[in-house]
Amino acid sequence: MRPSTPRWSAGSGRRLHRPRAREAGSATVATLGGVGVLVMLLGAALALASASGAAHRARAAADLGALAAASSVQATGDAGLACARGADVVARNSARQVSCAVAADGSVTVVAQSRVGLTLSGVTPATAQITARAGPAP
Repeated sequence: MRPSTPRWSAGSGRRLHRPRAREAGSATVATLGGVGVLVMLLGAALALASASGAAHRARAAADLGALAAASSVQATGDAGLACARGADVVARNSARQVSCAVAADGSVTVVAQSRVGLTLSGVTPATAQITARAGPAP
């Protein structure tokens, strides 16, 4: 490596200090470390955003599925048909119906589950599961 030429400060007539050999490249290492930390934080933020999006998707699917099933129970009185209609609505909202229960008063409870796209093992869950109830007021 060619030694750098000394620089002169303007007007003072003195040389500027050259960095010591043991400090050469330390800024590169610190910069790479900082970039590594930023990349890890970005990955964690994306995983949390993905989990939040899956929870919102599951919540919307469960709410709409329960409303569709409760509407079907009131119209037909058939619990099996109501749960099938609720499962169809849940599936159309990018989720999976885990369970559906029709109570004696005509209210319907639907549990929907949605996959999380980006997960961090041990930090974010692989699925989001939400329960919703719809029907006549108790």
